[in-house]
Amino acid sequence: MPVSPRTVVVAVNPMASFGRRRDVGPRVVERLRAAGHTAVAVDEANIELLRRETARAVAAGADALVVVGGDGMANLGINIVAQTEIPLGIVPSGTGNDLADGLGIPTDDSEAAIDLLLAALQRRPRVIDAGLVRHGELHAELTTWFGCVLSAGFDATVNERANLMTRPRGRSRYVFALLRELATLHARPYRIVVDGEQLATEAMLVSVANNRSLGGGMRIVPHAQLDDGRFDLFVVTAMSRPRFLRLFPKVFRGEHTGLEEVSFRPLSTVRIDADGVIAYADGERIGPLPVEVSIVPGALRVLA
Repeated sequence: MPVSPRTVVVAVNPMASFGRRRDVGPRVVERLRAAGHTAVAVDEANIELLRRETARAVAAGADALVVVGGDGMANLGINIVAQTEIPLGIVPSGTGNDLADGLGIPTDDSEAAIDLLLAALQRRPRVIDAGLVRHGELHAELTTWFGCVLSAGFDATVNERANLMTRPRGRSRYVFALLRELATLHARPYRIVVDGEQLATEAMLVSVANNRSLGGGMRIVPHAQLDDGRFDLFVVTAMSRPRFLRLFPKVFRGEHTGLEEVSFRPLSTVRIDADGVIAYADGERIGPLPVEVSIVPGALRVLA
């Protein structure tokens, strides 16, 4: 049975898409209120303050949390509501909107995304899996949730570079970051433990995927499902820089899966270690390897 009205916390990233879509957050709040819901807007000057105030607003009493922005905002929301009964809604307006895309939420039409949100508030939330990362100097000292992909290879290096860039805007930032990092591209020795089995490999890209894409549409694991109770380990072993550059566009189309250097492996838990590698999850910096990653089936309720 539909339940309405509801108290909905709306967290807005004022710099989504470098501030070019500042109108989306107020529009979400406006339409929620017009539909009879109580919308509690949270719009702060920086991401740390936004995270704190959003968590406080949700703890004060909320029936749902809606984030307005990209995958970074989705990650903020996941880390507040994972393993609770509070569903997460996403109105995509960021540079990378991969989780929204994986959920079937329109990523290039804000009004359509808001329409879907309002409709989803009238039905049961969808239940999906989430990943839990244990990391820190003592290993397992810190925990962080993610919904899309954990990157621990060249893809994470590109992400770090892209996050430091202010131009170009949009998904092309990732392509330019990749081109700049190609100068030092090389395979690294990895020590990986997959569901208790030890693997040693020389790899260029290593990712743990819950969702099919990252980086604004790079479909690294086209067959990934958000609710199948497993991850997919994505590994790209050594290849020459010219070959890597030539084949890279295939990733955006998901046409790389048959390459001899590419492998996929389903898993529940994985430990990844390599020297000098920084891990990212949902485009957000986690920290240096090693990390331990576990799938938590049904950890997240989403409005989609």
